[in-house]
Amino acid sequence: MIKPIVRDVMFLGQKSEPATADDGQIITDLQDTLKAHRDGCVGMAANMIGYKKRIVIVSMGFADLIMQNPVIKKKSGKYETEESCLSLTGRRKTERYQNIEVEYLDVAFKKQRQKFSGYVAQIIQHEMDHLEGIII
Repeated sequence: MIKPIVRDVMFLGQKSEPATADDGQIITDLQDTLKAHRDGCVGMAANMIGYKKRIVIVSMGFADLIMQNPVIKKKSGKYETEESCLSLTGRRKTERYQNIEVEYLDVAFKKQRQKFSGYVAQIIQHEMDHLEGIII
């Protein structure tokens, strides 16, 4: 189901709770909502649609990647950039890493570990900030 985008900074500023195998509807809602906003959005965290769960979706161009309970295990290549967000107005400066390695649970709740770089890495870091209640 397409969900409204949350803009309440008090809600967005809260840390998310671990995802469980019972959170399948949240994944479906993230997929539907990202699809509806595809023209101006490349990723979402569950709290952006009202769920305080550690789930993100990232558009990788050819496919959308769901990550549950993601954790960055390695990072390198720090740089400064500006980002915007559907949940917030305007652009904000932030620091990101060019290369990251993330451990996460996939849609089937199986552990994965994958390396990302460039723009996809930046999107993942932005969405993972949402999970921590960090508003960028």
